[in-house]
Amino acid sequence: MKKFLRDERVRFLAVGGFNTVFGFVLFALFERLLKNLSGGYMYALVIAQVISLFVAYWMHRTLTFKVKGHFWRDLFRFTMVNAVGYGINLVALPLFVNLLHMEPLIAQFIILLVTTVISYVGHKMFSFRRNQNG
Repeated sequence: MKKFLRDERVRFLAVGGFNTVFGFVLFALFERLLKNLSGGYMYALVIAQVISLFVAYWMHRTLTFKVKGHFWRDLFRFTMVNAVGYGINLVALPLFVNLLHMEPLIAQFIILLVTTVISYVGHKMFSFRRNQNG
């Protein structure tokens, strides 16, 4: 198992999988807590997204890429890479469903595969990139 977890890509997928479940549980919790508010589910979404973004950042920083220093720069870059993934999803999903007439779950799965690769490369090469001096 240790040899398996030495692979950064495996750690990336494990952290991403955990954070996906964590974010969904947070959304469900806040949606229940805010259900009597008008638009409560949207507040729940925003709160869950913000919390899970910070948790994902901390976990990828410490467990996946194991970097130190440049906390704020890395956080800004991490947020930018995630925003690219969200943007792709917002554009691609309706295109796949409405123009290509794909089932939404199949379309979302394909997009998830693509954005996961983009996210890994973006975080490795941009968010947590270090030159030889650190």
